[in-house]
Amino acid sequence: MSSWRNLFSYNKYSQITARAVRASFKEEERLLAERRGLTSLKFQRWEGGVGGIQTALADEVAREKEAAGKSSS
Repeated sequence: MSSWRNLFSYNKYSQITARAVRASFKEEERLLAERRGLTSLKFQRWEGGVGGIQTALADEVAREKEAAGKSSS
């Protein structure tokens, strides 16, 4: 018999179990749990030893997609 450790990492295992637990909740509790599961990432470009403006990664990705859409048109 094989265990989950032979199939995937602990991080993947915890993602699967968290998704299963959230899916088992009633609608209102499920939505709250899914919102808590979202993460945000900010980054900051440094030039000349000075930090720039902090930017949310989701905002940067959206801007890059928009720019790519305009250049392909």
